[in-house]
Amino acid sequence: MGSYMKTNVTDVLGGESVLTLSDAERADLTELASSLAADGSREVDDPNWLATARELCCQLPPRLASSLRRFTWDSGPEAFLLLRGLPVDETTLPPTPTVAGSVQREASVPASALVLVAMAMGELVAFDKEKAGALVQDVVPVHGMEEFQGNAGSVVLSMHVENAFHEHRPDYVGLMCLRNDHDRVAGLRLSSVRNALPLLSDEVRSVLHEPRYVTAAPPSFDLPPGADEPHGILTGSPEDPSIKVDFHATVPGDEVAAAAMSSLRKALDSVCRTLTLEPGDLAFADNRLVLHGRTAFEPRYDGADRWLQRVFVHLDFRRSRPLRRGGGHVITGTDR
Repeated sequence: MGSYMKTNVTDVLGGESVLTLSDAERADLTELASSLAADGSREVDDPNWLATARELCCQLPPRLASSLRRFTWDSGPEAFLLLRGLPVDETTLPPTPTVAGSVQREASVPASALVLVAMAMGELVAFDKEKAGALVQDVVPVHGMEEFQGNAGSVVLSMHVENAFHEHRPDYVGLMCLRNDHDRVAGLRLSSVRNALPLLSDEVRSVLHEPRYVTAAPPSFDLPPGADEPHGILTGSPEDPSIKVDFHATVPGDEVAAAAMSSLRKALDSVCRTLTLEPGDLAFADNRLVLHGRTAFEPRYDGADRWLQRVFVHLDFRRSRPLRRGGGHVITGTDR
């Protein structure tokens, strides 16, 4: 896998990828999140609660709102944004969930803050075959699933674009830390294609744009045989392409494609950053440009293990409308 580059987040691009909330900004966000958490049904997935969140997100502290707008305009070379100081109080948290498929349905203050920030960027989406379509999802280790290549595992998680197989994969993935692991060794790995691209030859880049790769969907999505259509790993502008790959699930169709994919993997690994998230840290990854993964850690299953909460964001909510029943936020199936 190569060596991990441990990153001091305050040094990333002179701070352009990091925003630490001031005490006053944190207080303002806490007030908004508390108001939202106490609103109506207190159910995150309730349309009326989401409508309130959509209104309240317009009242975010100006410096935070400005950073989010800049990020949605252009996520920069690193293609991630780390927000620090969100309202998370470890002393008031319940035990870390321990079951597969765990989600956050109740509108807690941390979940409300997460939703407010995410909805200032776009609209939340979820997939019916994943975490039961919940909009705020727990990322926690599950006993017996340590080797699983997914959010329930605790071994090294391969670098990937979230739901790379899906035509309506998220534009942004948000991961907020409620608890870090006991030993503080679990790291969020991020690797931007914008940083890796200059390390690749023109020949390799050309091959990566060709439809010579197939990315399998997880069995839970129950796609019909032959639904995995060949695609290019790089798409769009040759000078600033998007990326679509999951190094656990994407398979090259021939030796030339395999060699190009190997070169890409080495380039991405060489520019990879590893961030250790602390409680109240929220990282947004531009899922069109940056791969993410995780370093290994040792869960103890004692109620105080690593606990992140995750959201998916679409910039263009309209494009997935054919797969969202009743105009809701949950995507059902695929276009294939």
